[in-house]
This record gives sequence, structure tokens and C-alpha cells, in this order.
Amino acid sequence: MAALLWRFRGALVVLAAIGLLAAAAVFPGTAQRDDAEAQVDAIFRPWTGRGTPGCAVGVMDGGELLFAKGYGAANLEYDVPITPATVFHVASVSKQFTALALGLLVADGEVSWDDDIRRYVPELPDFGTPITLRQLAHHTSGIRDQWALLQMAGWRWGGDVIRQADVLDLLSRQTGLNFEPGTDYVYSNSGYTLLAVVIERVSGQTLRAFADRRLFRPLGMTHTVFRDDHTLLVPNRAYAYAPEGFGGYRLSIPDFAIAGATSLFTTVEDLAHWNRNFGAGVVGGSDLLRQLQERGELNDGARLSYAFGLMHGTHRGRRTISHGGTDSSYRSEFLRFPDEDAAVAVLCNTGIADPGRLARDVADIMLPRPARIAGPARETAPRPPADRALPPEPDRDAAASLAVEPADMAGYYRRPGNDVPLRIVARGENLTLVARGVEQPLRRASDGRFLLRGATEVTFAPGGEGRLQLRVGDASRPTYSRAVPVQPSPGALAEYTGTYYSDDLGVGYAFRVEDDRLVLWNRKLGRIPLAPTFADGFHGAGWYFTFRRDDAGTIAGFTVSTSRAWNIPFRRRG
Repeated sequence: MAALLWRFRGALVVLAAIGLLAAAAVFPGTAQRDDAEAQVDAIFRPWTGRGTPGCAVGVMDGGELLFAKGYGAANLEYDVPITPATVFHVASVSKQFTALALGLLVADGEVSWDDDIRRYVPELPDFGTPITLRQLAHHTSGIRDQWALLQMAGWRWGGDVIRQADVLDLLSRQTGLNFEPGTDYVYSNSGYTLLAVVIERVSGQTLRAFADRRLFRPLGMTHTVFRDDHTLLVPNRAYAYAPEGFGGYRLSIPDFAIAGATSLFTTVEDLAHWNRNFGAGVVGGSDLLRQLQERGELNDGARLSYAFGLMHGTHRGRRTISHGGTDSSYRSEFLRFPDEDAAVAVLCNTGIADPGRLARDVADIMLPRPARIAGPARETAPRPPADRALPPEPDRDAAASLAVEPADMAGYYRRPGNDVPLRIVARGENLTLVARGVEQPLRRASDGRFLLRGATEVTFAPGGEGRLQLRVGDASRPTYSRAVPVQPSPGALAEYTGTYYSDDLGVGYAFRVEDDRLVLWNRKLGRIPLAPTFADGFHGAGWYFTFRRDDAGTIAGFTVSTSRAWNIPFRRRG
């Protein structure tokens, strides 16, 4: 019966999708419609078998669904298929909804994007420079990322329920920022959690209630909700799954009770209503919708690819505005082509899916490019931070004169004031840049110049004390110096052992030497083996540790950094 129900529901979805395609007259003939659908089916074939999670896909022309279909199961335990009406947790796709919600309060005259966050959240520390709501929205505030802080503080995903008050408590402990507000871009979920707090304190309603009243109901998004309570029932919800063993799965769903940066639950059908609003302006009006798509700027005028919960980019020569989402094993992508008022949404309940790629592949099939648009090669989803108008020319002469073998360029590269190094990995004649946890291949342009993603220059040049220097981007970007590699002896490792405590995190770490390696131990984090990176530096579990010495040369503490939370101090206790 379950198998029959599956096939029957699938048939209804296919028939409905074909009817919508015909009504929209996107493809002139039945054969082309069938061929397009077959091509989309082929893209999602890995998630069409029985007993596998999958994805829902929706292709939109304004607010009309040209195509909508589900692949795989929304619930493996009850054999429930995914349909266009299945509700998914869409993670960071939530941010654009939080931005519009706050934008409504700006339009009402209740707040300003240039207000200091401490006006509404006075429990945050005074860092000496105001942090504006605009900087929070654009990820230029310098406030450390909440998920990185929580993890370092010992919170366990899948084991601890994280609430808004927990994040506020942790942010109120911070004694420093990643950087001075407005001088850099680092993606920080903390900013959108704080924006949600502002909405709640100004409106007197939770974000869930405010968004339902001012956004979802006016737009007809009847299956969309901000889930700010992990016990809240969400009808027709898809559960998320991670692979386990050979062909098996286990549950992998968020257990936090916090909204703003994440926790929106919605469907591809409701996202069609959301897409329509960008053109119709039913909620917010055309001026506000246009403002929310304006790219942010740094203090020096550099423009970001990021707007208010939206990211600007291109795909095959077409302008895009998009955002993806990742939480536990939920994956999502909402990809808009603003010049054509078209969009593709791909929502998945499996962590091995790549909805960013899937959405662009579907667009290539279902949204034929206008003849005036060129661009035969695939372009990747946009990556922040910034492009800079009229950049200074790089020192090409120094770079061109550098004739160094790839293996000699490998290593860690550091810059003053930032304990998150860049790493260059050599694999034969090829180099890979590891920056903020992401590996990106480099293509050689000349002896000392490489290209990142086909456009951004990565330049190597001679530096002081015979050490190579590295720069990513134009000459206005920071310069990193290659660190001298070290391999401490077991005896040398002993001076790092002991216990340390961080007031910023409210947690203690212990370091031991086991099997000639330095090992971090914490009651909730467990055992984390560390590898040396440079003098007094270690790396493990995606974290970078830089130990500090006092005037006598004794280890007095250290800082720990991740790609989104920098230089968090620990002091030695014993």
C-alpha cells in the first residue's frame, strides 16, 4: 500500500507540474517539456530510490510555479514521500526574512539601520566603537560567530538545546571582536540572532509571531514558520538524515530553539509567494525591497557581494541573488535571477546533497537563457567578501621574478593581529589554498602569480628574513608571511601542558602529552589531538591555538581561533 501511495502521489505531482508548464508556455512543445523534466529527473536520480532522503525543487516565474516536484522520502521511518508541499528547515536562507522583518520596523520609523546595537541590547559589551544594525546584517560587525563560540564553550550538537538566552549570555562575555567594525567581512550568525532580538524588543512580539503577522500571512505563505521552540510541531515536516554504515541513515536534525539567523521552516510552494514579493512589493513596498538587495560596503568604500541576507553573483553570465543554508543534514538554496523575475528553490533533507549546484543545473534546463545573455562556462555560487573599485596594481615584477617550486611554497602564512593563518598545500605541481576552512585550487599564471576561481590573484613574493609573503587579492589586501615550520620534541611539548580558562567562553581546557603529541581535553569536547603549525602554534579540529609567553618566556596562556571567531583568550591556571 505504501509503495502504491508513493507512486500515486508522484504521478499527481508530475501531472500538476506538466500542467503548470503548459499554462506558463515556457516550452513550446510537449516533447520539449518531457525532455526538460527527464533531464531534471536525471539530476535528482541519486535521491529517487526507496529508503533514501532527497529534495524538493521549485522553478518560479515571478510567483508562479513553472515546475515543482519532490524526490526521495521526507520521513524514512514512515515511508512518506517528499512533495512540493513538504516543509523543510532552510537554515541560513532564513536571514533574508529576518532582514525584511527588521526593514518593516525601519520603514515604520521604529528603528534605523544605523542605530547602535547596544541601544536595544545593552547587555552586549562596549567595544569602544558602535556596532550598527546595518553592520550586523552585512557581517561586517566583527562580532564572533555564535556557533563557533558555543562549540568552543563545550556545547554539543544533538545533545544540548541552545536557546536565545544562551547565545546572549555568551556574546555578553566577549572581551574582543574579530576586527574593528566595518573594516572586514566575516560571516557571523550572531548578527542575525541579535537582529531578531531587536525585532522582539521593539515590536513586543517574538520573531515567530511578528513574521507570521507582517510577512507570511499577507503573502499567503501558510506553511511557513520561524521555529523558535524545538518542541513546536510543524505539520508535513521533512526530517533530515546523515549517512551511517553501508547504505544506512541516522537522524540529523537541529535541536536548538533560536531563530533569526536560522530556523525558518518553509516549502518550495511558499517560496514562490516570497519570490513574487520581490517584484510586487506587497509586503514592504518596492523601495524597501530594493534597499534590501543593495550590497554592503566597508568603511573604506569596498563593496561586498553580500546584501541583507542575500548574496549577489552570476551564473553563466546571468545576474543572481541567492542564499544557501546548512544546519545538521538540512541543505537549501534559494536562487533568484532578478533581471528575469525567475527563481529556483532546492530544499533537501540529506547532508550529501549540494543544492547550490543542483539549483544552477535545474536553472540551465528549465530557465533557458535569453539570447542576449552569454557565458558558456559554469560560474560558481558567489563567495564573499568584496570586490574593490579601482584597486591598486599588484607588484607584478616581484611576483614574476619569483621562481620557487610549489613544494617550497607550502606551509602556514600569518599576519599580525590574526591567529587564523592561511595554508598552502602542494600536491605535485598543483597548489591549494586553505582559507577559513575551505580548500580552493590555485591555477598558475606566472612564476609567482596564481589565480583563485579564475579571477582573484594570489601573489607570492620575497619577504623579510628570506620568508615568502602571500597576498590574496589586490595590493590593498593584507600580506601574510610564511611561518617557519617546527616539530617540537616530546620534552618541548611538556611546557604547554596544564589547565587554562577563558572568561569569554566560561570554560576550561586541559593539555596533555600523549604518544608524543599535544592533546586538548575537555569533559564535553573530549580528546582533540593537535599538530604543530609554527612556533607556539598548533592546529586541531579546525581550531588554531597560539600560545603566549610572559616576559620570562614561560607559557602564560593562549588564544584559540576558528574561521569565524578569532583570538579568544585563555589564561593559564595550573
